[in-house]
Amino acid sequence: MSFWRRFARNIGAMAGLVILALVGLLALFAPVLYPFSPWEMRGIPFMPPGEAGFLLGSDSLGRDVAAGIAHGAFVSFLVGGVSTVAALALGITLGAVAGYAGGWVDDAIMRFTEFFQTIPSFVLAVVLVAIFTPSITSIVAAIAVVSWPPVTRLVRAEFLSLRSREFVQAAEVLGRGRIAIMVTEILPNALSPIIVLASLMVATAILLESALSFLGLGDPNLMSWGFMIGSGRSVIRIAWWMSVFPGVAIFLTVLALNLVGEGLNDALNPRLARRRGVLAT
Repeated sequence: MSFWRRFARNIGAMAGLVILALVGLLALFAPVLYPFSPWEMRGIPFMPPGEAGFLLGSDSLGRDVAAGIAHGAFVSFLVGGVSTVAALALGITLGAVAGYAGGWVDDAIMRFTEFFQTIPSFVLAVVLVAIFTPSITSIVAAIAVVSWPPVTRLVRAEFLSLRSREFVQAAEVLGRGRIAIMVTEILPNALSPIIVLASLMVATAILLESALSFLGLGDPNLMSWGFMIGSGRSVIRIAWWMSVFPGVAIFLTVLALNLVGEGLNDALNPRLARRRGVLAT
């Protein structure tokens, strides 16, 4: 059975994929649907949803909540995608070197990784963003810094289990270089768990960015779902839509990413999926 057929059999994963596609389209066409700045005051403050042309209402300054959610979707995907790619690049490199080299190199890299894991991720991200001027660059860098250790540990474990396989030994006998063996022989066979972890990392990055923006550490020039929730928390009794709709957007996006991650795990590891099915029955 092909990968896509196994993935399509997971109803939750398909539902998550549909939600992600809709949010992605919203982020892509936000400038078309709302061809104005989400910071622009468009009407009377605290307009309820559906009144005076405000689909999801207006906030305390008369800004369109729907426009903020649409433009904020692009920010969430940007931060989640770029920070995950950066964390993967660092984590895969360190994990591959540690798992393949072994010895003191492995020990040094893992002690370095454990040092970062002793510090709570969110606290470290807050400190890093607070030290540097809050911007989209500093937020992406901070999230990448706190996200790479799990990748390193996963890749190291995969390389440790694969480096003694026959195809790796054959490549070494043929005189291929270490980098070539790691990149072309071992890494392709270790991609399945990395892909699953990457999908979950994007969800975690979106949550981290929302939390930072909620605390006022987001990019002041970009609308964010977390900022919208934070700006509406003090008036939630009289304007519940200011916090509820951005919160629903975060919830659906993170849920969709987790469902897709579970579907990828089942599709890439069919034996594990069948084992879970047997245990469930």
